[in-house]
Amino acid sequence: MTAEYSAHHLQVLEGLEAVRKRPGMYIGSNGSPGLMHCLWEIIDNAVDEAVAGNGTRIDVILHGDGSVEVRDRGRGVPVDVEPRTGLSGVEVVYTKLHAGGKFGGGSYAASGGLHGVGASVVNALSERLEVEVDRNGRTWAMSFHRGEPGVFADGKGEPTPDAPFTPFEERSELRVVGKVAKGVTGTRVRYWADRQIFTKDAAFQLDDLVTRARQTAFLVPGLEIVIRDERGEEPVETAYRFDGGISEFVDFLATDAPITDTWRLTGSGTFTETVPMLQANGHMVSTEVERECRVDIALRWGTGYDTHIRSFVNIISTPKGGTHQQGFEQELLKQLRDQVAANARRLKVGNDKLEKDDVLAGLSAVLTVEVPEPQFEGQTKEVLGTPAVRAIVAKVVREELKARFASAKRDDKNQTSMLLDKVVSEMKARVSARAHKETQRRKNALESSSLPTKLVDCRTQDVAQSELFIVEGDSALGTAKLARNSEYQALLPIRGKILNVQKASISDMLSNAECASIIQVVGAGSGRTFDIDAARYGKIIMMSDADVDGAHIRTLLLTLFYRYMRPLVEAGRVFSAVPPLHRIIVINPGSKPNETIYTYSEAELHRLLDKLRKAGKRWQEPIQRYKGLGEMDADQLAETTMMREGRLLRRVRLEDAEAAGRVFEILMGNEVGPRREFIVESADRLSRESIDA
Repeated sequence: MTAEYSAHHLQVLEGLEAVRKRPGMYIGSNGSPGLMHCLWEIIDNAVDEAVAGNGTRIDVILHGDGSVEVRDRGRGVPVDVEPRTGLSGVEVVYTKLHAGGKFGGGSYAASGGLHGVGASVVNALSERLEVEVDRNGRTWAMSFHRGEPGVFADGKGEPTPDAPFTPFEERSELRVVGKVAKGVTGTRVRYWADRQIFTKDAAFQLDDLVTRARQTAFLVPGLEIVIRDERGEEPVETAYRFDGGISEFVDFLATDAPITDTWRLTGSGTFTETVPMLQANGHMVSTEVERECRVDIALRWGTGYDTHIRSFVNIISTPKGGTHQQGFEQELLKQLRDQVAANARRLKVGNDKLEKDDVLAGLSAVLTVEVPEPQFEGQTKEVLGTPAVRAIVAKVVREELKARFASAKRDDKNQTSMLLDKVVSEMKARVSARAHKETQRRKNALESSSLPTKLVDCRTQDVAQSELFIVEGDSALGTAKLARNSEYQALLPIRGKILNVQKASISDMLSNAECASIIQVVGAGSGRTFDIDAARYGKIIMMSDADVDGAHIRTLLLTLFYRYMRPLVEAGRVFSAVPPLHRIIVINPGSKPNETIYTYSEAELHRLLDKLRKAGKRWQEPIQRYKGLGEMDADQLAETTMMREGRLLRRVRLEDAEAAGRVFEILMGNEVGPRREFIVESADRLSRESIDA
């Protein structure tokens, strides 16, 4: 190391050099998230045009050569000369940092682009970027190579970033490449990400793109967003358009049965702030300006306990919240505390107080604010920092909720009453769970009197080694008692089909004997207060018959675990036992003992029989077909289903909680229409031979 350090060691990065040297400062990372952030910047520019009332369609195309293209029908990037730089508007937007039309010049009332670096950053990090603008009856075009304007010498085929490039030397040229009808405007941007910047495995994520497109279509009613993926053998196209706005968004997010309708809370407020304003002479002067903040919130409560809150500023998602979300959540808690206090006698709340988690349980909400020039924490715009927005959002929530609770309409009275019942029940469940957690201890065989009498517990104190078998019926329980290893295998019988908790309320679920027994035996609570560290068993194994009724029982049990004990599923501690369907005794010649083989499906049985025929072997007829676990002898059940050495378990995984939630809602929810549609569409995939009837 050298101790010398002087001004000669300092470097000044000019223009887009800074972006290429430190891309993480502008796009977060140089992996797939950064690649997607570049695409968001271009899409957001098109969305800002649509929000301003220019254009109702945006196309996003993922080309097979790795490039991506965004087309809009907005006003088009300005093509005239910007007086201070002497460059065309296109070149200014795509080559100059902190340049654009969103610094309060009147072009946009509220927009997502604030820092004037989005398009220029994408250009700097692209090996090639092509811009086409329809404006003034012509199509204008400009090409860039790593941020530098020039001309690519393309051959007869598709454009490619590997084509020879000649930069402009004296002055740039905005080419005219075609004509358009009068009044036709729009912008098309196609770029190839620079592989010198991004990692080899960085790729455009179609799922993220589709999610973002759907979200934006919800936020901008009437805007159609079309995603076309041409990277596979066959192009895949998805389009979104929603005219209902954020009310439809909330209905999409919520998967549980509703307690309230979707409420809309709207309002606005003003605040003043001192900001530097660019004068005509090019100087920045601190000026006090009055801002208007418009607030639009859609929310509803459901019977579940999951919380879905999405917050946005000028259509830009703020996944980490900010001042607008703080104002919303704080005022929501305050208003519901006041309402509970006013109805304390009816609700029997005692001295306990609501907490934020009690209020947010089962809440699905979309919070949007429109603010001119909002302050974000960082270029990635994940957190809103404008302080005055908190009070404005809180004022809107306060006024709208007070009006809702004071309403004399019958529907409003019923919904607000059920809402108060729900939040108070959540509070009581939290208080009781906390008290239970403080006193709960692992029960041994002598201390299990408080557990259900039908539980056949195991002896081990080692949670990781213990297994709880939930068995179908008393007949299966009798066989399983003889087949189990009592050291580490516990048994809990259930009587037939348990309650469908997807449709039932929390109170109905807790009052159901079978559901209550399962929750009590697992010993870790339920819902939001579930504590996986307190679970009494390392594995929960559903053991039902290998027929349609058994599959129905497994589905009902899995619904219970998914809704109220989801951490067990997420941790991979819930399993389904796989009992055999057939028992084949192969007859061996002479004194050699016969061989017993089990099969688990009709197809496996036929394959085995064909194999035995070819080998010239015989088997005992009739082949035993198990209709239920109770038909097995204890040694057969132990050998095939319970002994660790020979059994087959199917682990229940939860790779995509939201997708799984929607499937559960279709199969087990209140809405009959989607379930009927699912049955009709899936009917052709069903084999008649697989029906056990």
